[in-house]
Amino acid sequence: MSDLIINKVAQSGIVTIDLETFYPKEEIVVFDIKEFLFKGLILKEKEFREALRQTHWEQYRRKYIALTNTADAIIPMWAYMLIASYLQPLAKGLVFGSEKELQQTMLLQNIAAINAAEYANKRIVIKGCGDVVLPEAAYVLITQKLRPVVKSLMYGEPCSTVPVYKAVNTNAQ
Repeated sequence: MSDLIINKVAQSGIVTIDLETFYPKEEIVVFDIKEFLFKGLILKEKEFREALRQTHWEQYRRKYIALTNTADAIIPMWAYMLIASYLQPLAKGLVFGSEKELQQTMLLQNIAAINAAEYANKRIVIKGCGDVVLPEAAYVLITQKLRPVVKSLMYGEPCSTVPVYKAVNTNAQ
């Protein structure tokens, strides 16, 4: 009997996808409309427009922007549109919402951009544990993206997986 240790996981042909690698790494800036309100509460159109004109917009170039309102104030829709019109030509991306909502949007965009054909007829494990807590939406999207093409889809770690999907008839070797 041989004392040779065989790594059956490595030989299995299982491909592990770590969704953390799709998590945004780019700089995110929060643009809070509250900073442009009179006493942080009231939008005075003339002053608001002037404050926007005086803003150094270059600081937002090639950055992802979370446009938000943390004030307890009712803001007219045109105000968000006006800010977006200043940011759009500069920002790499713009989302209305919190920094966390922007991160989730970017994560989902990155997953959506996957070329599913690269995983055709393969056994895929979506890594289950990591340093970043990922939203459920990421797991739903990767399943939607890969299920039509993979031989099998699992969740967890290659040594301990939970089966999610297995193709009935595949032409895989």
